[in-house]
Amino acid sequence: MLITTPNIPDADGFYAELLDLHESHTKEESDALNARLVLLLANHIGDRKVLSEAITAAKLKK
Repeated sequence: MLITTPNIPDADGFYAELLDLHESHTKEESDALNARLVLLLANHIGDRKVLSEAITAAKLKK
């Protein structure tokens, strides 16, 4: 089951690290970084049901 409640220790630190990852990159480079990160995390999760739930949840968050 997809966890949608806050679940990251030091969430602000993670967010800062994520922003730092994109600093000084073009939009295209940032998009490629995001795609690689998504695929790495999806592989780590490895549960197709959870991944499908995440895709559905992301579609609803506009």
